[in-house]
Amino acid sequence: MKDSADLRFLLTIRASENLLAAARTLGLTPSAVTQRLQQIERRLDVRLVDRSARRLRFTEEGELLCTRGAVLIEQFDALLDDLHARRGGMVGTLKINAPLGFGRRYVAPAAAHFQELHPEVDIALTLSDEPLTEIADRFDVVVHIGELRLSNLIGYAVAPNARWACASPAFVKRYGMPATPEALAALPCIALPENNEDVTLWHFSKGRTTRSVRVPGRLSCNDGDVIRRWALEGRGVIVRSEWDVADDVARGTLVRLLPAWKLPDANVIALTHQRTGLPMRTTMFMRHLQARFRPVAPWRVR
Repeated sequence: MKDSADLRFLLTIRASENLLAAARTLGLTPSAVTQRLQQIERRLDVRLVDRSARRLRFTEEGELLCTRGAVLIEQFDALLDDLHARRGGMVGTLKINAPLGFGRRYVAPAAAHFQELHPEVDIALTLSDEPLTEIADRFDVVVHIGELRLSNLIGYAVAPNARWACASPAFVKRYGMPATPEALAALPCIALPENNEDVTLWHFSKGRTTRSVRVPGRLSCNDGDVIRRWALEGRGVIVRSEWDVADDVARGTLVRLLPAWKLPDANVIALTHQRTGLPMRTTMFMRHLQARFRPVAPWRVR
């Protein structure tokens, strides 16, 4: 391992589905990628990648090298960024991941404004609803909504966000207003698969009383905008984030059900890999993002 370039090369391969994809990213031919990989393996006298599998699969030693190497690269880049920052500027690429709907409505404008304020910083924003464990390593900042399960990531509060059960006025007129959470089990409901949760088991609380209800998820979609539209069309009950349906409830196009019962909050948080040693661009973007939701989150301004 001669220098950080070899580590960066291996990390690019690790982030790719196959050698051909890695070659395209690196701007090399597949044979050149293979040759360089073999040279690194010969120098280390250890096999790093199992190339017999249909997809690239790193050996245990290869995973160890990439995992620890990624930390070293991050620290090295942070050092260079800090040196640049001492000269009064911010440079480099900031890689951000955010959920599809929230990212479109709130993170994308914040990222564009941040880049306008700091033109030497390049922004790479990716919107997706992949499970957190599958995408976190590829980004500097991950915007996450909901409970943060076991993770080694560091969370920073961005904005409060409740979850509401909602349906259209036409749906309520047809089926009636449910009086208890248990009544939802007899109504058409719409499920939103996210964060690897059990999406048809809805949890409610009122004071010290809790209720968990298994609802019939006759319709489901991983796109929150789709299930919101289905609810507006009167197709079922949804549980959706306050940020997404507060305007509909205010306009009367959706009705909040069981307002005396509370669903688990789904607060907005921003995640990074470490608390200290972050590049200046990452720290400043985090502050920029938080400032856009203070003193009151826009979905709570009425």
